[in-house]
Amino acid sequence: MLLWGVHMVQTGVQRTFGPRLRSFLTTALSNRFKAFGAGAAVTVALQSSTATGLMLTAFSAGGLIELAPALAVMLGANVGTTVVVQLLSFDVVAVAPILVLVGVVMFRRTEDATRDFGRVLIGLGLMLTALHQFIVLLDPVVANPDAHALLAHAGSYIPLAIIGAAILTWAAHSSVATVLLAMSLVAKDVIPLDAGLAIVLGANLGSAINPLLEGSSRSDPASQRVPIGNLITRMAGVVAVVAAFRFITPYAVQLGPTPERALANFHTLFNLVLAAAFLPWIGGFAKLLVRLLPQRNEGVEPGAPLYLDPAIRETPALAIGAATREALRMADTLEAMLSGLRVALAAPTRNGIEAIKQLDDVLDRLNTAIKAYLISIAPTVAPQPLKAADAERLAQVLAFATSLEHAGDLVDRNLLGVAKRRLQRGVAFSPEGEADLTALVDRVAANLRLAASLFVSADEDAARRLVAEKDAFRAVEADAVAAHYARLQSGNVSTVETSSLHLDAIRDLKQVNSHLIEGAAYPVLRARGALLPTRLRTASERP
Repeated sequence: MLLWGVHMVQTGVQRTFGPRLRSFLTTALSNRFKAFGAGAAVTVALQSSTATGLMLTAFSAGGLIELAPALAVMLGANVGTTVVVQLLSFDVVAVAPILVLVGVVMFRRTEDATRDFGRVLIGLGLMLTALHQFIVLLDPVVANPDAHALLAHAGSYIPLAIIGAAILTWAAHSSVATVLLAMSLVAKDVIPLDAGLAIVLGANLGSAINPLLEGSSRSDPASQRVPIGNLITRMAGVVAVVAAFRFITPYAVQLGPTPERALANFHTLFNLVLAAAFLPWIGGFAKLLVRLLPQRNEGVEPGAPLYLDPAIRETPALAIGAATREALRMADTLEAMLSGLRVALAAPTRNGIEAIKQLDDVLDRLNTAIKAYLISIAPTVAPQPLKAADAERLAQVLAFATSLEHAGDLVDRNLLGVAKRRLQRGVAFSPEGEADLTALVDRVAANLRLAASLFVSADEDAARRLVAEKDAFRAVEADAVAAHYARLQSGNVSTVETSSLHLDAIRDLKQVNSHLIEGAAYPVLRARGALLPTRLRTASERP
């Protein structure tokens, strides 16, 4: 119940505030102290430093934040999780039923935000109830002399207690649960205070393992810098405390009026001292990690940007050129998706469909990286405001990348869905219908190549040719639909079985083609003043 309550709080907060938390993390990084505070605040909201660590590892691996601020955020996250322990360590079990009741009422609402916040309240109620029940269940253990002696003996071996607590924290994905467990054991005199201190140290160590194992790519050492840096700081703190354990234990008793409060305060103090020790030289620590974990140059991970160099952002023209090269990689990726779609519509296989879906993930990652990079080209970064030509080109790159990403989503969610449904139903298009779809895919691929050329050249004549393809594609679509209905009337069995799939595919291919035109041709024609404000005729123009 405790672990499920922690899970509900995390998912509820992420669904309610997730985008704002991510935005808050990526913008509050101007200096190490703001980053430290941001990490603490987000972790208090998420109730887990592990969740913050996984989020931050993804940001750092994607090149969205620098390493030094990311490490400062993790130091703040470690302190933030101790605040959660402090809040839950008080005897507030009486409010647990109220939290669950209010949470259930909110969860039954139709609004998504209200439902998600209801999950948070239900999770908090479950956590408080579970902790209270756990303390009650410890009474038989305390009453049994043999069990009491066994736990006391096991806890007296400090290294074993640290390792066991680290493993438990890794398995539970929550240091909060492990620390609260240690406080419960100490409160019931099941284990002595020094064993509780060892469990707290193990919990701090174990919470640094999850981001390392789950949040980074082992094939690229650079993506592991944040989780490894966090693990090193935790290990350094644990080793220092263990080395002075005999001297620290007598003073730890004085940290609170009761042993369990002393344990909670030690947990907070440990992370505050750790942050104070590492924050002043976090920049040098980051440089050391960069040297120890260099960027892997061979076999670049799909979706990782190649040309978005942060060093040239101060020269907008160069930076926009780099983003242009990255956007052309998106065009190549979409062309590979269309090539795979051509095969998937004719002879779909599960492996083939899955391979194309992975290409859409590449498109999404590249689009996100391009947007973040271009947004960073602003007067706060560049030495002077953008020139009119640079601002216009920046808008064109954003429009092109966004349109390609939308086209990729249509291929992923809709057109591959057609291939998947055909595979599941065990039906096949008629030879004529398959030929029509293949021709349409080929036409879209040709228009994509024209759009990529136009994106580079910004030639008005090429833009007009691409827009003309919209009318031509509309005519081809109309002919394909008419031919499809003719086959239906003739009683073609294959056509009847796949009618809805065929029409869905035609409609979605038309939308993909429209995205290409909107992303490549319209920005050029709009800049030349060559677009009409509306396609509607006025009353005087009607025949």
